[in-house]
Amino acid sequence: KESVTPLLEGQVYQHSDTHHFCYTNTHVPRWHEIWTRTQIRVNSSHMFRVTQVDSEEELEGFSVWDVISSFLKEKLNDTSIDVDLYSNKTCLKVELLEAGTTYSVILFRRFDPKLFLIFFLGLLLFFCGDMLSRSQLFYYSAGISFGLLASLLILVYMMSKVMPRKSPVYFLLVGGWSFSLYLLQLIFKNLREICKSYWQYVLGYLLLVGFVSFGVCYRYGPLENQRSINLLSWALQLLGLLLMYSGIQIHPIALALVVIAICTKNLDYPLQWAFTAYRRVQGARHRPSPPRLLTEEEYRVQGEVETRKALEELRNYCRSPDFSAWTAVSRIQCPKRFADFVGGSCHVTPNEVSAHEREYSLDGIFLEDQLFEEDEDED
Repeated sequence: KESVTPLLEGQVYQHSDTHHFCYTNTHVPRWHEIWTRTQIRVNSSHMFRVTQVDSEEELEGFSVWDVISSFLKEKLNDTSIDVDLYSNKTCLKVELLEAGTTYSVILFRRFDPKLFLIFFLGLLLFFCGDMLSRSQLFYYSAGISFGLLASLLILVYMMSKVMPRKSPVYFLLVGGWSFSLYLLQLIFKNLREICKSYWQYVLGYLLLVGFVSFGVCYRYGPLENQRSINLLSWALQLLGLLLMYSGIQIHPIALALVVIAICTKNLDYPLQWAFTAYRRVQGARHRPSPPRLLTEEEYRVQGEVETRKALEELRNYCRSPDFSAWTAVSRIQCPKRFADFVGGSCHVTPNEVSAHEREYSLDGIFLEDQLFEEDEDED
């Protein structure tokens, strides 16, 4: 049984043979470490292979899957292994491919900007999902990006449709999905070297697949059905919540932030209801009281005062230079009476006053009511 070296934070371990390492996690995560990642970095000038397990017993165990994965596992000279903050123990095995290879192993903590970008992207998708689901720019951008990333999977799917069901090639295509995912992983890990060495092929691939993806998106067009738009919006919001949760290393804080985001997004409805109720209460409280009705005596006095005031304003206007006296005199029946009114006389004659009193006095009103009653009886 090979010896296992325990890893301590910040300490560098130098070895020149195949060796086992284990890290026992005793650190309690704190709230300010939400974007902090613990990593084990293995560096060497030659190629090596690293196998990660969760316990020391798995380092010595043997399985067919380990043999298969050893052939598929990428050979590197510099790699970093992420350690879960809540894992009790993380073990790894470093296998040398060349004799005399020296490598170093170090465990450290650092702020990971990728976690922050994942959280920010999730926040953006969650709060802007409604707008993005209706955006044509997002539709074409997402379609082209999906076509660039999934072109290998689409190629395997199309080949599986062409091949006969009982053909032995079909069984190879079934495993082609896993091989395609593995190939995508290798491409992303070596993306810089691929772009540097084969930039012509990369540019041609991007142009060709991007043009085909744009053609497919243009053929079907953006979403127009409201239910389809709602489904896309909900999918983007759900994806945003998952990215927000995965971008935070501390699970309780991640769950709390997800709940706060959901409450904040749907807070406008309770606020609108509360604001409407508040306005109704304030309106009922500060509603102006109905005006006081005048008594009969107050009504008579106010009528006399306002009438005298209006008549005085009319006299002043008739005496002003803006008033055309000749035009007014030519249109009225009694110019002398009008001149007396402008000079200060009363606007009604004594006969008119007597007739008014007979008609609108109490006796006159009583006689008028009697006449109306007699007319109704006759009808």
